[in-house]
Amino acid sequence: MMAFFCGILFLIPLTFLINFWMLVLILLSFSFMFSVSFSFDYSYSMLTYLFGLDLIGYVMVLLTFWLCSLMMIASVKIHWEKDYSDLFNLMLMCLLLVLLMVFSSLNLFIFYLFFEVSLIPTLILIIGWGYQPERLEAGIYLLFYTLIVSLPMMISIFYCYGVLSTMIFNLMDLQLSNFLIYLCMNMVFFVKIPMFFVHLWLPKAHVEAPVAGSMILAGIMLKLGGYGLMRLMKLFMILGLKINLIFISISLLGGFLISMICMRQSDMKSLIAYSSVAHMGLVLSGILTMNIWGFWGSLVMMLAHGLCSSGLFCLTNIIYERTQSRSIYLNKGLMNIIPSISLWWFLFCSSNMAAPPSLNLLGEVILITSLITFSWLTMWFLSLISFFSAAYSLFLFSYTQHGSYNSGIYSLTQVNLREYLLLVMHWLPLNLLVLMSENFTLCI
Repeated sequence: MMAFFCGILFLIPLTFLINFWMLVLILLSFSFMFSVSFSFDYSYSMLTYLFGLDLIGYVMVLLTFWLCSLMMIASVKIHWEKDYSDLFNLMLMCLLLVLLMVFSSLNLFIFYLFFEVSLIPTLILIIGWGYQPERLEAGIYLLFYTLIVSLPMMISIFYCYGVLSTMIFNLMDLQLSNFLIYLCMNMVFFVKIPMFFVHLWLPKAHVEAPVAGSMILAGIMLKLGGYGLMRLMKLFMILGLKINLIFISISLLGGFLISMICMRQSDMKSLIAYSSVAHMGLVLSGILTMNIWGFWGSLVMMLAHGLCSSGLFCLTNIIYERTQSRSIYLNKGLMNIIPSISLWWFLFCSSNMAAPPSLNLLGEVILITSLITFSWLTMWFLSLISFFSAAYSLFLFSYTQHGSYNSGIYSLTQVNLREYLLLVMHWLPLNLLVLMSENFTLCI
């Protein structure tokens, strides 16, 4: 693990010296080296005093490497326009290093520290390279939603250290039955994932962020909440069995309401951002059931959502760069103008609605099994969420691809090889990983 940390630390000063595509190539080679350096068994690998990887951490770190490489490919316009591209690359490298430390830390305080540090590069990405002036408001939303619930978590970490005398995740074996500690410890993850009622920062941040900011938010930052809950929920197993149903109910009801909101969106980015809240509500519910199927399903769904949602943001950016609009009602009839991209819209929208053979389907099937086992009453909202998930995905595809195109569009550039490469590298893992899905059952 330290070899990868040192490699990225070595790359940070080089971002000002080496070619943009060379940096992309190095990051992709890091992804491939990391993917072959892990043994799929129950044990930890790359173990040091503070850092080590089990399967959950390994999947998240691999997703981080992969998406950071794709973020650079997607943001090549910043490089072409010389829009402070060196600083942009530096922010991405810093974010990659911090996220690596979050997902590989064995110590709760180190995890919390880098969890908070990851806010800073994300905030700079949104405020520095966002689109509208409202990006300042979006950045403040992101910052304060997270920071307000972070201080109680820090205090509860100190309390846990006083009770348990250790910060190592695997040595924390005491059951905490204090509801206040439960809220203080987990609220920061509920905001991050985000749970309904504390999700308002997410659509704002997504809509104002550049494409790289949207990709990292949807692909990685939301997964920090799920990852943290997976690590810490074992401290609250007895208490959780009594009160988790409240948060599961909020998440499932929220998922249904958010799906209805998606049907009324006019901004493509906003629709994809709201659909993230609905999908991550399922992930949160799966983790809170605290059964093994819930954990498996949540891990699969987090990986699937990271690739699928990021791919949809890339598609939206490809259209935005050509028409200078993200409105569903202005970007109509695109099948007549750029038919090759219509195929990709279909593939990603079908994955978003959990059509086979995507990982989304596997994740949803496992999560639905877990939740119905927990309580058969969840069946009603699960069926509504699944139905409306298909409805808004079809709405997004049919409104943008069919119909008569906007007469204001009089010139469009061709889709280039870089954009096809970007979409292929999102779609292939999303649909091929289902062939090795038995490995996800090794995480518990």
